Amino acid sequence: MLIVHVDVHVKPEAVEAFKTATIENARNSVQEPGIARFDVIQDMDDATHFVLVEVYRTPEDPARHKETQHYATWRDTVAPMMARPRTSVKYANIYPEDGGW
Repeated sequence: MLIVHVDVHVKPEAVEAFKTATIENARNSVQEPGIARFDVIQDMDDATHFVLVEVYRTPEDPARHKETQHYATWRDTVAPMMARPRTSVKYANIYPEDGGW
């Protein structure tokens, strides 16, 4: 399993539109065979701060995800909503070994 945390800060006026676009992307993403989970979480102290928790079955699956139409639509839709460029950190699953999914 490969876990990616994508850290996103959006403009205050774009919070609701970002949530709508990102939930749609997440709904489509979990239909991909290589994605075990795709969580969208919002900072309780800063409503403009989100983290996408993407859990992939193999190291190759993030690249496959980025080839989908729903990802391209999301990327292009939310780009002008960003307060600053998004960042990501990749993690290896340690326990449970199968990710529990």
